[in-house]
Amino acid sequence: MYRRLGTLPPSFVGIFRTSWRMEYSVPATVDHPTIYALSTPAGLKSAIAVIRISGTNSKYVYKKLTRTKKAPLSHKASVRNLYDPTVHNEKSLLDNALTLFFEQPKTFTGEDVLELHVHGGKAVVSGVLKAIESLHDFEEGYQIRYAQPGEFSMRGFQNGKFDLTQVEGVGDLIDAETEIQRKSAICSFRGDTKVRFSIWREKIVANIAQLAAVIDFGDDTEIDDIEMIVNGVNKTMLELKQDIEQFLHKTQKSNILKSGIKLALLGPPNAGKSSLLNSITNDETAIVSNTPGTTRDTIDVPLDINGYKIIITDTAGIRSNAIDEIEVIGINRAKLKCANSDIVLLLIDPTNRQLVLNDLKQYIREHIDGKKFVIVINKTDLLNEQQLKEIKTDLCLQFGPSVSIMGVSCLEKKGIDNLIHTLTDIFKDISDSTDEDPISVSKRVQEILKNDVLYGIDEFVHFAETNDVVMASESLGFAADGIGKITGETVGVEEILGVVFSNFCVGK
Repeated sequence: MYRRLGTLPPSFVGIFRTSWRMEYSVPATVDHPTIYALSTPAGLKSAIAVIRISGTNSKYVYKKLTRTKKAPLSHKASVRNLYDPTVHNEKSLLDNALTLFFEQPKTFTGEDVLELHVHGGKAVVSGVLKAIESLHDFEEGYQIRYAQPGEFSMRGFQNGKFDLTQVEGVGDLIDAETEIQRKSAICSFRGDTKVRFSIWREKIVANIAQLAAVIDFGDDTEIDDIEMIVNGVNKTMLELKQDIEQFLHKTQKSNILKSGIKLALLGPPNAGKSSLLNSITNDETAIVSNTPGTTRDTIDVPLDINGYKIIITDTAGIRSNAIDEIEVIGINRAKLKCANSDIVLLLIDPTNRQLVLNDLKQYIREHIDGKKFVIVINKTDLLNEQQLKEIKTDLCLQFGPSVSIMGVSCLEKKGIDNLIHTLTDIFKDISDSTDEDPISVSKRVQEILKNDVLYGIDEFVHFAETNDVVMASESLGFAADGIGKITGETVGVEEILGVVFSNFCVGK
């Protein structure tokens, strides 16, 4: 076994060593300073504030603040007075707090963790933090300092509590503003993405092992058997490539959930764009007036619609006879917003002699083609069923039978729910979240999958075709290392840790 390990490609040896370290090594942070931070929002007055301490000196901090010689019981809550260790009189009481101690390794960081649930007043929080700070004594071996951004999560990663995809899931979970964003983050946080990558990596490593056998014993193996092994690996890798490409396609569609789906309202002046915006938001978001051209600029409104983050843009009414310089600028901005949006709602005023002006129709054909497009007939309270049917028929003739046409009355609040239901189906389609929870990974992960993993597989295919088994094996090693970069299992991954943890809050 040891002789064969020495003959394996260097990348495969590195993978073996890395896996061994991750599974059997001692906690990476055993000699690190004990860290502490406020884990609830800073600077806000609240009923409760949580201060988190992690490290080998957590018990020491507990004993000094509570003035007890007994070690805290793990996973047991207790109410204790907290005292200032620098003051030794009746004024040393800081607060009466709920204390929770968690003994390593069954903690978030893999270290001893102490939580102090104190009253949320600024003075209380400040006093307790200063008391913890005063316990630092390098000469006595008590290294205690304030945590850096994301350092609690980094400690958990370093101690093998979770991989980098789960860490990024934690960050996304904290940043989640809508239910769909939460579901997307949960997939990474609970390890679904980690399992997927682990399966891919194991498949690559298993096939590297087959190639290694060919390299070691090729002289004693029939040519037909070598070709069979290489062809089998090639078939497996092409199937894996297809899986990864499908995954990338799905995640790229799901990424829109983070930034928000952009929906623009388009139409002539006085069609009811601002009224529709107000109806959807249930608020007086935009100024509504019977005077045409009230909206001169674009108005972006972020909304949570059935769990999806949506950015609705109200725009200036588009007309060809605008002569006011400001209105012309507003019209140009409206066209630009619509061109850069994901969904366009065309508002129709049924009282106009010409439902859609020719220049607006031409703009739609040139710039909205390929986007999700919905026509909304407003002011249906002014129409009977026959009139509404005739208008829909007219619009179908102008824009094609497949166009989605909805009728609403912003005045009477009718048809709004049906419109929102239709839009929600479009949101699901755009983000590819129709049948299951959406999958979202960071740009870092997407780039590594494309630039390392898929590149390595493509290089393997190239070298396999030229019968260069050694280089083919090296190429798969490069692909396996790429997945190791994603999960954090590759040796020398320090350079990417800053990218992952840089946006975390201090208390996480």
